[in-house]
Amino acid sequence: EAEAAKNPAVMVNGGLELDDGAKRVTVDGQEVSLTPVEYKIVKFFMENRGLVFSSAQIYESVWNEPSYGADNIVAVHIRHIREKIEINPKEPRYIKVIWGHGYKMEKLG
Repeated sequence: EAEAAKNPAVMVNGGLELDDGAKRVTVDGQEVSLTPVEYKIVKFFMENRGLVFSSAQIYESVWNEPSYGADNIVAVHIRHIREKIEINPKEPRYIKVIWGHGYKMEKLG
């Protein structure tokens, strides 16, 4: 968090840290290898912590094109992200499903 205080390109949420200048994501200090799309999704959530977004909203924000039923594409990417950033992907602490509405990133201390 000291890094985030002096560098506005660094966003911190609990143990998850995104350094947009370096295009790097770490979890509890360990660097995580994300694809460019996964990185964009994590960045989108880090910039919008606590807010709920539908799969279509996520798709349109990340891909910059209409979603046309892209729910499954978003779900697969989020599953892959969870496998990389969560201790237990089946009980995520960062990216949560809000049933009937979409996904949100929890605000963590």
